[in-house]
Amino acid sequence: MITLQRALLRWARQARRDLPWRRTRDPWAILVSEVMLQQTQVARVVPRYEAFLSRFPSPAACATAPAAEVIRLWAGLGYNRRALALHRAARAAVAGGGRLPDTLEGLAALPGVGPYTARAVLAFAFERDVAVLDANARRVLSRALGAAVTQAAADALVPPGRSWEWNQGVLDLGATVCRPQPRCDACPLTGACAWRLSGRERPDPWPRRRPQARFEGSDRQGRGRLVSILRDRPLAWDEVPAAAGWPDDPGRAEAVVRSLVAEGLVVAEDGRLRLP
Repeated sequence: MITLQRALLRWARQARRDLPWRRTRDPWAILVSEVMLQQTQVARVVPRYEAFLSRFPSPAACATAPAAEVIRLWAGLGYNRRALALHRAARAAVAGGGRLPDTLEGLAALPGVGPYTARAVLAFAFERDVAVLDANARRVLSRALGAAVTQAAADALVPPGRSWEWNQGVLDLGATVCRPQPRCDACPLTGACAWRLSGRERPDPWPRRRPQARFEGSDRQGRGRLVSILRDRPLAWDEVPAAAGWPDDPGRAEAVVRSLVAEGLVVAEDGRLRLP
């Protein structure tokens, strides 16, 4: 284990990616970055992250703004319900004294904050000794250990007092080297990786996720189209089928709208739809 830790930390010091959220320990900024990065590529997040924090530099700034403004700034990131969850998390933080909690339980109690995000804020803002396990980290550590990694096993690998450095290194290694099709020749863990030392036996110990459902033609695409238009103007109910991309299927369009209303992303009143 010590060999693995030393090898990865040594590599991380030289190969660490320069990302804007790595230049701060502000819990709110870290939370914003982590919510934005869920299922969204880094290159798309960077400009949106900086614009969002310019407008909402604190939980209070976000909490006092209308949800519609937060959703508008989310344009280009997809999964708009994340914007609403972040707005609700900001309000919860303000209600709790204006700061984000610094415990796993407190963070996980915030709207839209799951176990992964809570641990990411603990590690990257408060530098607590917890492991951050997204898909990239799971792949790296599962291969290194030769079996699907558990949260407890990942936590045990974190070098005491070096959580920030360690987790960033693991994430970078998974994003750039230990990919689904790995570049083992460029990996700093070659001599300590159980999977490599076994001759890369099949099956790969990395627990693969199910493929994401197709976007084209999906309800998710229709939802995105509607929210995109609503960022600019309200919609009348009779405009909805065409706006969603299903002019000949008003029933499907109505069902999607009702799901958006139920989630709080859209308000329906006086025969029109608008952002909250």
